[in-house]
Amino acid sequence: MDRSEKALELKHRGHNCCQAVLCTYAAELGLSEEFLRKLGAGFGAGMGCMEGTCGALCGAEMVLGLAKFEGKPVMRDAAALHRAFAEKCGATLCKDLKGRDTGVVICDCDSCVRNAVLAYEELS
Repeated sequence: MDRSEKALELKHRGHNCCQAVLCTYAAELGLSEEFLRKLGAGFGAGMGCMEGTCGALCGAEMVLGLAKFEGKPVMRDAAALHRAFAEKCGATLCKDLKGRDTGVVICDCDSCVRNAVLAYEELS
């Protein structure tokens, strides 16, 4: 099973979008799934209110930092990840992705989770 499918499976087992992406990389990061679930707990549904950045993208950005930060900024990679996600999904804010104000869903949660993992994988 590829990582994007693993993340989707975790989401369907009760993880929020951020947690699903984070926990997909638990073994690679050397961190427990329990710790990563706690870390991502407040980032589901666009930081709990649909107003913020998609939780799946937040999770991918956290994985990036945990995997690559070695005392030097990872801003370029973070910006590239943000752009790649936006290209794949059409937006980065939860409310826009879910069509909260327009009634038009641009990208559903499953696709956001899958695309966040794919965007991260493309950078790695």
